[in-house]
Amino acid sequence: MYQRDYRDYRKRQLSGSADGRGIKVAATATPGTLIHTATDSQAMNEWDEIWISAVNTSASAVKLTIEWGGTTSPDDLIEVTIPAEQGLQAVIPGHVLHNGAAVRAFADTADVVVLHGYVNRYEAF
Repeated sequence: MYQRDYRDYRKRQLSGSADGRGIKVAATATPGTLIHTATDSQAMNEWDEIWISAVNTSASAVKLTIEWGGTTSPDDLIEVTIPAEQGLQAVIPGHVLHNGAAVRAFADTADVVVLHGYVNRYEAF
């Protein structure tokens, strides 16, 4: 049986990012701001391992909702409150998606939460 190792992936920027920069969460309701679209492969051994951190630039805590491949509550929603002006907070610590699933986000307040991250794309080489 083949086992994956560190050479099986390539680091990529979140597909919603311009030049690897942060993605400002503009949406305040579903569907959220597009953060990343996973590899469209349906093969079980090909996926995106997604890492996302959030920073809240406002003076008040803000609730952030991540739509993880869908919008069904509670199955596809990840909710977290991002504290005010506290630097980067881990939101998605390396969870996986594939088959073209989309990651979207919305927040209680528009344009104050910025998401940063990257993707380790595991593919058949």
